[in-house]
Amino acid sequence: MPGRTRPLLPRRNPRVTAPTPPFRDAGLPFAKRIDDLLERLLPEERVAMLHQYGPAVERLGVAAFRTGQEALHGVAWTGPATVFPQAVGLGATWNEDLVRRVGEAVSAEVRAMRSRDDRVGLNVWAPTVNLLRHPLWGRNEEGYSEDPRLTSAVATAYTRGLRGDHPVYWRTAPVLKHWLAHNNETDRDTSSGSVRPRVLHEYDLRAFRATVEAGAVAGVMPAYNLVNGRPNHVSPHLREHLRGWTEQDLLVCSDAGAPSNLVDSEHYFDTHEEATAAALLAGVDSFTDHGTDSSIVVERLRGALDLGLLTGADIAAAVRRQLSVRFRLGEFDPLVDPYADTSDFDTPAHRALAREAAEQAVVLLKNDGLLPLTGADTRIAVVGLLADECKLDWYSGTLIHRSTPLEGLRERFGADRVVHAEGVDRVRLRTSAGTCLRVPGSPDAADTADTADTADTADTATPASAAEGARTEGALDPALIAGRTDLAPLSADGTGTELALVDWGGGVLTLRAPDGRYLSVADDGFVRASADRPGGWVVQETFRLEPLDSHGNGHLLRHLGTDRYVCVTADGVKVAGGEPEIFELEVAERGEDAVARAAAGADVVLVVAGNDPHVNGRETEDRTTLLLPSHQRRLLAAARAANPRTALVVMSSYPYAVDLADVPAALWTAHGGQAAGTALARVLAGDVSPAGRLPQTWYASDADLPDLLDYDVIGGRQTYLYFEGTPLFPFGHGLSYASFAYGGLSVHAGGRSVRVAFTVTNTGGTEADEVAQLYGRAAAPSVPRPRRELLAHRRVRLAPGATVALSFELPLSAFAFWDVARSDWRVEPGPYELLAGASSEDVRLRGTVVLDGTAATPRPVLERGLDAADFDEERGAAIVDRSRTSGDAVCPADGGEAELLFRSCDFGAGARTVTVVAAGRGTIGLRLDDGPVVARLDVPATPGPYDQVTVTAPVRVDGVRDLRLGLRGPVRLAHVGFSG
Repeated sequence: MPGRTRPLLPRRNPRVTAPTPPFRDAGLPFAKRIDDLLERLLPEERVAMLHQYGPAVERLGVAAFRTGQEALHGVAWTGPATVFPQAVGLGATWNEDLVRRVGEAVSAEVRAMRSRDDRVGLNVWAPTVNLLRHPLWGRNEEGYSEDPRLTSAVATAYTRGLRGDHPVYWRTAPVLKHWLAHNNETDRDTSSGSVRPRVLHEYDLRAFRATVEAGAVAGVMPAYNLVNGRPNHVSPHLREHLRGWTEQDLLVCSDAGAPSNLVDSEHYFDTHEEATAAALLAGVDSFTDHGTDSSIVVERLRGALDLGLLTGADIAAAVRRQLSVRFRLGEFDPLVDPYADTSDFDTPAHRALAREAAEQAVVLLKNDGLLPLTGADTRIAVVGLLADECKLDWYSGTLIHRSTPLEGLRERFGADRVVHAEGVDRVRLRTSAGTCLRVPGSPDAADTADTADTADTADTATPASAAEGARTEGALDPALIAGRTDLAPLSADGTGTELALVDWGGGVLTLRAPDGRYLSVADDGFVRASADRPGGWVVQETFRLEPLDSHGNGHLLRHLGTDRYVCVTADGVKVAGGEPEIFELEVAERGEDAVARAAAGADVVLVVAGNDPHVNGRETEDRTTLLLPSHQRRLLAAARAANPRTALVVMSSYPYAVDLADVPAALWTAHGGQAAGTALARVLAGDVSPAGRLPQTWYASDADLPDLLDYDVIGGRQTYLYFEGTPLFPFGHGLSYASFAYGGLSVHAGGRSVRVAFTVTNTGGTEADEVAQLYGRAAAPSVPRPRRELLAHRRVRLAPGATVALSFELPLSAFAFWDVARSDWRVEPGPYELLAGASSEDVRLRGTVVLDGTAATPRPVLERGLDAADFDEERGAAIVDRSRTSGDAVCPADGGEAELLFRSCDFGAGARTVTVVAAGRGTIGLRLDDGPVVARLDVPATPGPYDQVTVTAPVRVDGVRDLRLGLRGPVRLAHVGFSG
């Protein structure tokens, strides 16, 4: 019929296409898709996924997956990338918007690098939110602050940048490090921190909690250490706290080798099957162990299943959490993943951001009018061991661009106005045979480090190319980089080679050849001038000269990486074989002499001091002192004696104790990444007013510090929160080239919050940033509370004469403390002071608000008894594990004596029997108030530390009394109960 068309019939395809499985259907919710994929996975495939290097499931088209990509302040371990300031430097910016943009740039580069190399992972292990409780911690550079609120604010900003802003898909999946209370490298896999409940909740958990609750965290990594006697990899807090903070599935990735440590070094479990099962049940979902070899972990998991220690449901729960992250990363939806085509890498915007971050991280510590350097013809001497260095750390990427202080200053002021002296000691090492160590092929000329050019150059350092050759399939780990063996080793002859010697502190030395290469030791034991810089998991470029009293000026030269002495053989200089050589140290020039010459002819001297992040304070090694190393103190003294117009510039991963009484100006910045030198020069020139603020206290002396393993910030009066001494520089300190006035403070309490408002005015003559800080303190607390604690802050930029009105809405929970009598948060009724100003000690405005809160009530000991760890105060006690899975007990720290104080215990009409639950062996005595012992309980020896027994004794007590428990001997007290 005209006008009608015949309907088209579908053609038959001889090859039938299989329907798309639900897990590939982007239109379904992730939960349904994960259910579907889990159902399709065979039991052995699920088990295999639990290793860091999960294999592909080819029959389902599921790719291999690797957890872990280091991205602390730039993409690390994968070659060239934009290098931003160290994390502690980002913390010093006090600028969440900036840090979020840094996170965005880093995650964009992760995506761009993955598009070229699928070994680059999208599950990034960053940031580190461990609090900088103790400045001698070797990994101080990795954290943001000693304050939990500042740490969580900066960490939240970074994770939001890493995650991206798409409502469904994530650009990268951040994992927070290191859960929990981790601040020591010394014995880090066997030491235990005693963390009382108040410290746990008010300090250590707080930094993690706020960041997780913000919703941009994919998981956490447990730390190597133990908390209250229990390894963090079997911490009950993962289940009891972490997973309760969010409805989102969180992936818990073990730290490298930590699952094996549960048996091998910690001896916490007898077998690896028990340990692996316990870790998985505690919450570990991915096992980083034995490198790329997954077979050992898989075998342990299978063994645990066979023994009935795990069920298939336990395995499935862990796999589900891993798959949840993979789906959010768009792995199964490449066509709709909004980040799939990200290609931003080393862009002009990223370079500008690196410079901006480095500028904002600079802290002006002191200025008696020397800075900024504004004179048109000012002659500058830049001296010191870090004057021409752009230092990297263990978690840095490889530099594409670099700027040292010397380069930045020459670029800004002109090369003809800037002179340089590094300040190394120039030495020869003479052997007992009268010869001197000689670097083959190296002319005995001036060290090229003194004549660095000013260009922004590509870094073509050997370690980057060596890393490519040293990698094994699927491994992205600089620990695999081996030393070079293609160069001839050192020898000895009549002339020898003049070496540049630096003492980095504690007698730890580096020796550098005239061409700039460091003496290093490769696997064959020979000493070569082969390294561009100290580095590696085990640093092979450090030595120690050990005096021999029997040989006058004789020294043995110990290589610290191998702990062997250097000897001279017919084959060359080596650390293996032969008798240790006795060297005489011949000094051709002291570093302070070169510094004094340069300083005397300058208008201004800049002494650039600090640390090498691979030497004396790094992962695996804590510092032993706050003091600036003696070599650098010598250089500072020489510069100051030659020219009183001397400023100290500290570029370091951590604070120092340094005498600045005769130094008119001082600055600190963390190692600032690729733009460190340019940023520093712009600040020194006044192009940028410094506005970084110290993220941690700078103590005046080692005597101000607690023991490194004392995690009780309350009892030990640690950090600015509790420290009662006078710091060298307080938390939040930082000066400006401008001046600021604070005014108009108003405080209003209403509903569930307190609103605080005030104004800040730039009263100076230059545009500058100010970091306005708001602190609070309980005016009349019933328990020890912080002297003041940061409640809020804001970094603002103000033109001269401009005023900004700031307001902060503080939830009442900001004023709460953890009440051990209630095992809950409580806002105590009464007055609270609000302190606004420029640092924790520079308070400009004060106000008071009275909060209703919740009144304290006595402990209902007849009903609940007392958990031993819920003491108010203690003396000589340590908290330990009640069992391997949960609970705390308390024992004398040294097996001798300890006392626990429980205030306001309500015994009602009277208690006639006391019962203790304890293990070990010893005596427990009860005292009321400050009276004599009213009951004594002898705990018999138990078979093991977890075999608790119940012991009772008569007692007569009524009313509300303070209770003191005296512990004697290796007894582990878990609980005390009372009955009428």
